[in-house]
Amino acid sequence: MTSPLSRDHLPIPDPKHVGLTTYDAKDPDTAYPPITTLRPPADAPNVLIVLIDDVGFGASSAFGGPCNTPVAERLAAGGVKLNRFHTTALCSPTRQALLTGRNHHSVGMGAITEMATSAPGNSSVRPKEKAPIAETLRLNGYSTAQFGKCHEVPVWEVSPAGPFHQWPTGSGFEYFYGFVGGEANQYYPGLYEGTTAVEPPKSPEEGYTLNEDLADRAITWVRQQKALVPDKPFFMYYAPGATHAPHHVPKEWSDNYKGRFDAGWDVLREHIFAQQKALGVVPPDADLTVRHDEIPAWTDMPEELKPVLARQMEIYAGFLEQTDHEVGRVVDAIEDLGFLDDTLIYYIIGDNGASAEGTMNGCFNEMASLNGMGGIETAEFLLSKISDFGTPKAYNHYAVGWAHALCTPYQWTKQVASHWGGTRNGTIVHWPNGVADKGGLRNQFHHVIDVAPTILDAAGLPAPAAVNGIAQAPLEGVSMMATLRDGGAAESHQVQYFEMFGNRGIYHQGWTAVTKHRTPWETGTPPPFDEDVWELYGPQDWTQAHDLAAENPAKLAELQRIWLIEAVKYDVVPLDDRGFERINPDIAGRPQLIKGTTQLLFDGMRVSENCVLTLKNKSYTVTANLVVAESGAHGVIVTQGGSVGGWSLYAHEGKFKYCFNFFGIEYFITSAEEPIPSGRHQVRMEFTYDGGGLAKGGDVALFYDGRPVGKGRVEKTQPLGYSADEACDVGCDTGSPASPDYGPTGNRFTGRIEWVQLDIGDDAHDHLITPEERFNLAMARQ
Repeated sequence: MTSPLSRDHLPIPDPKHVGLTTYDAKDPDTAYPPITTLRPPADAPNVLIVLIDDVGFGASSAFGGPCNTPVAERLAAGGVKLNRFHTTALCSPTRQALLTGRNHHSVGMGAITEMATSAPGNSSVRPKEKAPIAETLRLNGYSTAQFGKCHEVPVWEVSPAGPFHQWPTGSGFEYFYGFVGGEANQYYPGLYEGTTAVEPPKSPEEGYTLNEDLADRAITWVRQQKALVPDKPFFMYYAPGATHAPHHVPKEWSDNYKGRFDAGWDVLREHIFAQQKALGVVPPDADLTVRHDEIPAWTDMPEELKPVLARQMEIYAGFLEQTDHEVGRVVDAIEDLGFLDDTLIYYIIGDNGASAEGTMNGCFNEMASLNGMGGIETAEFLLSKISDFGTPKAYNHYAVGWAHALCTPYQWTKQVASHWGGTRNGTIVHWPNGVADKGGLRNQFHHVIDVAPTILDAAGLPAPAAVNGIAQAPLEGVSMMATLRDGGAAESHQVQYFEMFGNRGIYHQGWTAVTKHRTPWETGTPPPFDEDVWELYGPQDWTQAHDLAAENPAKLAELQRIWLIEAVKYDVVPLDDRGFERINPDIAGRPQLIKGTTQLLFDGMRVSENCVLTLKNKSYTVTANLVVAESGAHGVIVTQGGSVGGWSLYAHEGKFKYCFNFFGIEYFITSAEEPIPSGRHQVRMEFTYDGGGLAKGGDVALFYDGRPVGKGRVEKTQPLGYSADEACDVGCDTGSPASPDYGPTGNRFTGRIEWVQLDIGDDAHDHLITPEERFNLAMARQ
C-alpha cells in the first residue's frame, strides 16, 4: 500500500527506490514503481480568485449599487454573499495579505510599494518565512497562473535586471500576463508575459481594451490546462486592474447609463441605501451615515460643472459593468469545460473602498492632480473635454463625491482604514460541490487574510511547516469554511487591526474603535498621532453611525489597548504618516536601482519611470549615437511617458526634434533647422532649467556632432511624474505617443541607435561625448 504524501515540507521530497537492483533490465526480478505525477488530495477543487480594483461596497448591483454586474449576481444566486468581508483600504497591502494569508504589515506591505521604507512593516519585502499561497499550491500539484495587476514588487526590482523572486513567476505562479504597478492605461497598458515586456495584440482603433485582453489570455490558459491535464486542478488569480483610474471604457458601455446620475451623489446614496436594505445586504434597522463636511454636497457644486460630473459617473458605471462582463467570459469558459461546479470562486468586489483620489471636481488627466497641479483643469477645460472622457485621449478619474456615494452606507473611502467605507468590500463565494447554499447571505466578520487558509482547508492541504527549505511562520487568517457552509456558524475571526497612513482601527468581537488621522485628498502635515480623536461603535451598529466614545470610555480604552498590542505584534509601529519623505528613497531608506548623475540606455530597452534618472526640476542632457540611413532619419530615439505627459527625442521629416508634453494640454516642440545627415552621427539635446522651484520651464538646445542646430523653449514642466504606467523607451514609443508628430504605431527609428546617455547636474557646456569618455564611464560602472 502506498503511504500518503507528506505535505508539511515543500517541495515534497522525491521518492527513493529501496530494493533489489538487478544487473539486466530483462531480469524478471527487475521492479521499480511507476513514475507518478504530483496531484493535490482527491476532491481538491479548482480555485479562481477574482479581485476587482477600487470598488466601494455600494457600487455593484449585487450589493445594491447602480453599476450593473450580472455575473456577480449570477454567482451570488448560485453561492453566498459575504457582507462583512474586509480588505486593508489600499491596493498593495490587500493583495499581499490575500496572497499570503498574513496581515499586510506582517509581510512588509504597510502601504504601496512606491512608499516603502526600511522599517520591517513597510519595507515591501515579503519575508521568506511567509510564502505565498500560489507557491504552496504549486508545490502540491496545482497549475497556477496570474492575470492582470501585480503591485507587490519592490520598486527597485521592477526592471529587466530583476531580481524576480517577488514577481508573480517568482511567487508561485507558473504563468503571468499583466502589468506590474499601481494602475494601467486600459488602451495602452505596459504588459509583461512572465518577466518579458510585450506589446498589446492590437490598437485601441482596432477595439483593444485591457479588460478583454486579460479575459482572452485567461480563457486560453484554462482551456489549455484542462485539455492537457484535466485531472490537475488549477489556481487562477484574476486581478484586472479595473476599475482603478484611469476610468477607460468604450462608449457602448458608458452610454447605457446616460442621464442616470444627473441627480447627483447625495440622491444616489439614498437610492443605494434603499436597495441595500431591499436586498438584505444591509440590516433593516441600519442607519445611513452622515456625509462629512470635507465632502461637498451635490447642491454646492457649480451648475456648469454638473454635466461633466455626471458623465464621470456614467463612465465609471460602464467600466465596472464591462469588467464584470469579462469576468463572466472567464467563468463561462470554465463552465463550458465542465469544471464550474468543482471550482471554488472568490469574487472580491474591490481591494479597498472607492477611490477618492480624483479631486473635488474629478479630473480629465489624473496625472495633473498627482503632480499637485489639479488646478490647471478648470471647469471650462473639463467641459471642453466632456466627449473625450473614457476614451484613449483621456486619463480620467471621478470626483470625491462619487467615491463617497459608492461606499454607501459607510463613512469615508479608500485609504481610510479606520472606517468600513475604506475596508468593507462585497464578496461572493461560489462552489456548488463544496457549499450547498444557493443565494445565501453570510454576516460573519472576515478579512482578506482568511482567503488563503480557506483555500487550503477546501483542498485538504496543510499549511506547510517549511517551504523551499525555510521554516514557515503561522498563517494569521482563519478558514472561512464553517461560515461558508453554515450561515449560523460561530464567528471565527475575533480580532483584526486596521492601519493605513495613520488611519487606524480595531475590531474585537463586534466592537470597533477607530480614528481617522488624515483625509485622502487633503495635503499638508497631519496632526500628531496623540491628538487623534477615537470613536467607538457597538456590535449592533452595522454602519458605524453612532459614536459611543463619550458614554463608554472604558470600552474604548480596552479596544485602544488591544489595537496597540496587535500593532506591536504585526510590525505596524512605528506609525508613519509621511508623504513626500516616503516617496523619496534617500529619506525612506529603500534601495534605488539607478544612482549617480549619468545613465546609459540601449536600443530596445523599455523600463519604468523608477528605472530612469530623475530629470524633473533640473538641467539635463540627452545624447545619442546614431547611424542614419541614406533615406534619412525617422522615428523615436528615446522617450519617457506618453500622451498624458512626458518627453520625446525623435526624427520627424528628417530633422531632430524634442517635444515636452505638458499633461497632454500643451506641447513644447523644438526642431533642428536642418536634417540629420546620413551616416554615423551624435545628436544631443540640452535642457537648461530656469530654477527657482518646481515645475519651471527651461531653454532647449539641439546639436549634431557638437554643432548647434536648433533652439527652443519649454515654458513649464511636470514636477513629480510623467505617467503612472508608461515606460521609457529606446528606439520606439510603446504605449501612447508622447508627441503629436507620430502615432502609437509605426514610430520605430529607421536607423541604428548605438547608445543613449542621460546626464543630470551642472552643464559643463561640452556638447560632444568622445568614445574615450563613453568607454571610461562604462568601465567605471562594472
